Amino acid sequence: MKFDPLANLDLEVEFQEELDQLVQAPKTLVIHNDDFHSFDFVIETLIEVCGHEPLQAEQCTFIIHYSGKCAVKTDMFSKLQPVWAQVINLGLTATIEDIPKLAK
Repeated sequence: MKFDPLANLDLEVEFQEELDQLVQAPKTLVIHNDDFHSFDFVIETLIEVCGHEPLQAEQCTFIIHYSGKCAVKTDMFSKLQPVWAQVINLGLTATIEDIPKLAK
């Protein structure tokens, strides 16, 4: 059996293309309810960190409280990652997730 370096190269290229698609696809920042932080704290965080208007921040906070989570910002992963880090550093629970596909 001969070693074919180009065979592995094809796999690497295919893997890199899939990775690029995953990273470049828009994502959403989701904040989860923790039953610990006050409404005012979450509202202020959304205004200061996510750039929400006060009414938008208030609406998202109610959705977080009553539904358990809310998608608060959508952008490319590279743009959401620093926002996620700020939210986490403030003590909130947040994840970066794929945008849910709409039902057909």
